[in-house]
Amino acid sequence: MSRLELARNRFQVALQGLENAAVSVGESLDAAAKLPERIAELEAEREKLLVRIAELEEEVAVLSSLTEEAEDRVDGAMGEIRAALAR
Repeated sequence: MSRLELARNRFQVALQGLENAAVSVGESLDAAAKLPERIAELEAEREKLLVRIAELEEEVAVLSSLTEEAEDRVDGAMGEIRAALAR
């Protein structure tokens, strides 16, 4: 192989490397351009999730209150049954 052919091959390899790097940079720029839109989507989703969490916390408080009331009623009924059995 002549020196000219070797130089041409090295040049083609270098050129291919540059083309690959340019494609990679282009893809990175495209992805970066979409970031603000994605951030807005994630922020909107976060707000929805915060609302849902607040709803669930409220539901837990209601259920906890109902559970305590049921426990009190069961305890009262058990007390009445024990008192009736003791007579």
